[in-house]
Amino acid sequence: MNRRGTKSKTVNAKPVRITDLVLRDGHQSLLATRMRTEDMLPICSDLDKVGYWSLEAWGGATFDTCLRFLGEDPWERLRQLKKALPKTPLQMLLRGQNIVGYRHYSDDVVERFVTKALEYGMNVFRIFDALNDVRNLETAVRCALKGGAHAQGAICYTISPVHTLEKFVELAKRIENLGCQSLVIKDMAALMLPMPAYDLVKALKEAVKIPVHVHTHATTGVASMVLLKAIEAGADGVDTSISSLSGGPGHVPTESMVETLKGTPYDTGFDQTVLDHIAAYFRSIRPKYKEFESNFVSADTRMFTSQIPGGMISNLESQLKQMGCHNRLDEVLHEVPRVRKDMGYIPLVTPTSQIVGSQAVMNVLTGARYRTVSTESKDLFAGKYGQTPAPVDPEIQQMVLNGQQSITCRPADLIPNEWENLRAAVEGKARNDDDVLSYAIFPKVWLEFYEKYIKEPKPAEEPSAIK
Repeated sequence: MNRRGTKSKTVNAKPVRITDLVLRDGHQSLLATRMRTEDMLPICSDLDKVGYWSLEAWGGATFDTCLRFLGEDPWERLRQLKKALPKTPLQMLLRGQNIVGYRHYSDDVVERFVTKALEYGMNVFRIFDALNDVRNLETAVRCALKGGAHAQGAICYTISPVHTLEKFVELAKRIENLGCQSLVIKDMAALMLPMPAYDLVKALKEAVKIPVHVHTHATTGVASMVLLKAIEAGADGVDTSISSLSGGPGHVPTESMVETLKGTPYDTGFDQTVLDHIAAYFRSIRPKYKEFESNFVSADTRMFTSQIPGGMISNLESQLKQMGCHNRLDEVLHEVPRVRKDMGYIPLVTPTSQIVGSQAVMNVLTGARYRTVSTESKDLFAGKYGQTPAPVDPEIQQMVLNGQQSITCRPADLIPNEWENLRAAVEGKARNDDDVLSYAIFPKVWLEFYEKYIKEPKPAEEPSAIK
């Protein structure tokens, strides 16, 4: 027996696919998404040598942050990254009918966004819906497949009385029937434990024919065990992030997983020397973003109770500090699960995490639950985000809607085509369709970006100057 132990009987004797998240979720989770393109490009040639199944480099909160804080055009970031990474498939996180925004957009806007991303070199579209309503994935999946990209459908993992193994398997089959070429378990709040991960992956591998990937966060301290048990159960791929941007609310270190699998049937074959060089690079630039570092740098097991993703808890803390109520965080964390139950046990991921979190803050600070209700909360109770995993609380729904009827159809069916009106709204300002799409998703933010960086261009601010 060597230091790795004897080889055990395995379910799938083949190399595990690795998706590295360092260019997107790695810095989104640890550095508030503030990494600039200029700090990504110098290391791309090394990243391109590793042999990753994909590099997640776009989507999620990066689009918003580029425009809102960094003075960067997100479309230009995509073009530059594709040029710098010619061999490695680029992956983005797409929020289904929400695209990279916080509301549902019309089908023609979703179609144009996916088509433009394809044009600029996007290879893998990881597509999820915050409610796990498969109807909200349809348009994005269809467009990605039509353009020849890889469409990966996501199951947003959560725990509740209605989220059973059988329900997850049923959801996986529906995702496969959409035409998705792979499936990912998206454990955004780090709630999955090792043995349930094994059971879920095993059940999915028996139920669907497409590859199964696993994404989890290090927030609760069990992520490495979760990924290893998932691999033993037959997972085809796992997500990691290079060690110098891993841990805390981030992810399992890439090098640790590669070393763990070395000499086993799952061996990635990656060169640790190359990985070490990449890690050293990101270690050298991380101090530039020190002011954006998450305060949650170690395991936080409160997530097992609150089910709040790492990024969400830091946002709640910041929100309460701005209101002078930082001492009431524990009350809000206690209220979050109650609001989530009222809203039909929805998973907590953008935008539902923001909806539940904001409503919990209002419930605590006003001293009366649902005395003040956000527009987004009202829309969720009205069915405008889709079908919730369980029925919403009928009494609260009636109180919140105050006579308004809820809908049961696919929400986008009620949204007329928006593209021509959007293009007309920025005629004379938009340089191209990229700008129109940016305006479509973040109108106010893009108009401010236009005034500052397009109309009268000036250098973008350094990260330390951005608040």
